[in-house]
Amino acid sequence: MALRAYLGIPREMIPWAPTIDSDKCIGCGDCLEFCPNDVYLLFEADQKMQVASPNNCVPMCDRCVTSCQNEAISFPDKEEMKKVLQQLRQQVQARPVVQIQMNPQ
Repeated sequence: MALRAYLGIPREMIPWAPTIDSDKCIGCGDCLEFCPNDVYLLFEADQKMQVASPNNCVPMCDRCVTSCQNEAISFPDKEEMKKVLQQLRQQVQARPVVQIQMNPQ
């Protein structure tokens, strides 16, 4: 499986994902239909949407917010996230590059 990255930062390091307010969510599934990245899933037990695959969410994308009629979806603050991304990018760039050489047998 290929490692996904955003601005050279491994996606798993980026704390960007939606949050669903379960008190506001009515389980309509509009967010599930809107998002092409399989971020959401309907939790059968309580008929509410859940963030099933947060790392599938594209960093800085919050377009699904408009799909929620009850305003149950929120995201981290974009300005703060820009600062976090800058810090993460510096950390990633500061890492030493390790090359692995395979010995053919």
